[in-house]
Amino acid sequence: MTDLVVGASTQDSAFVVAVVLARLLVPLLIPRIPLVIVVVLVLDAVDQTLLATFTDVDTSETGSYQSVDKALDIYYLSIGYLATLRNWTSIAAFRIAQFLFSYRLVGVVLFELTDDRLMLLLFPNTFEYFFIAYEIARSRYEPSRFSARFWLLVAAGLWIFVKLPQEYWIHIAKLDFTDTVRDYPAFGVAVVVALIVAAVVVVFVVVPRLPVPDWSWRVGADPLPSSLDEAHELYAHRLERGRVLTREALEQVWLLSLLCIIFASILPGIDATSLQIAAGATAIVLANAAISLAAARRGGFGLESAAARYAALLATNLVLVFLANALLGERRDFELGYGLFFAFLITTIIWLYDAFKPVHDQRFGTARAPARTAGSDR
Repeated sequence: MTDLVVGASTQDSAFVVAVVLARLLVPLLIPRIPLVIVVVLVLDAVDQTLLATFTDVDTSETGSYQSVDKALDIYYLSIGYLATLRNWTSIAAFRIAQFLFSYRLVGVVLFELTDDRLMLLLFPNTFEYFFIAYEIARSRYEPSRFSARFWLLVAAGLWIFVKLPQEYWIHIAKLDFTDTVRDYPAFGVAVVVALIVAAVVVVFVVVPRLPVPDWSWRVGADPLPSSLDEAHELYAHRLERGRVLTREALEQVWLLSLLCIIFASILPGIDATSLQIAAGATAIVLANAAISLAAARRGGFGLESAAARYAALLATNLVLVFLANALLGERRDFELGYGLFFAFLITTIIWLYDAFKPVHDQRFGTARAPARTAGSDR
């Protein structure tokens, strides 16, 4: 991480830190204000331009910022996915989003392993646009009123007509919009005409056919279920009884394995096989589950203990990243900046999963009360 600022002027270093902090912190607002993801997309689109314009940081494909940029892309998508656990009330839309998110992660893993840009075309990032479409609909309507067929058509339309052309343009054709408009002015005119036609269709065809809104505009996330405390209590019971080592652990192992393969391909000096990384991800999940189990036994799922549990998770994951560097790395010097960076990403994802998964279970009735034993007062 220090590669970004080593040898840089104070002004350049401050600018780099500000950009990275913005891309780390702004996504944390997504669970509470979901459409903040649009701001995150804008930050992702302009960060390299800003760095290239106002600093001497190398933003080329082989530059020092590329590894950080790739990791931050996966980070904000993960926050978006976790926000669906907390907020979404349509199980059909959630299942589609879950598939789109996992499908994209698989594509990124294949790209990192093969360095073939075709993987990014075959596994397009439809998730983020589907997330935005859902949240725009949710701002006026109850999403669960729409059928699974409706959400599937939305996802298919975004996949075919938006993301495939975009992924081809960026990753296969490697075209730049500004350069293309400059070289072919007719292309710019065609784009403007297409946007005008689309706006006319939306205003005069789509909007008049929309059903009566369920409520006035809502920007923030909807209130959580009133039984949230019960949801976390049931989750704590499952931790205490070891049930977390089934469904939750498997999902976390799957998610963390994909994320860690991506992160390890980015982290300088790590040369490990996918099997080794998956084993490491399993170790991370089990270590974090042990901390959550200890918190559950102490009644530590309240807000008052959240900071302490996060600190324990962060310290544990930093040690695990250090061990991974020592066992699998090509070098024995530990880059603390990168270690903290990736430990923060992993910790935040696991911590938010533990916070939001009980809400999802309670909302859709997948949480089950623990069996009562004789003499129990619960």
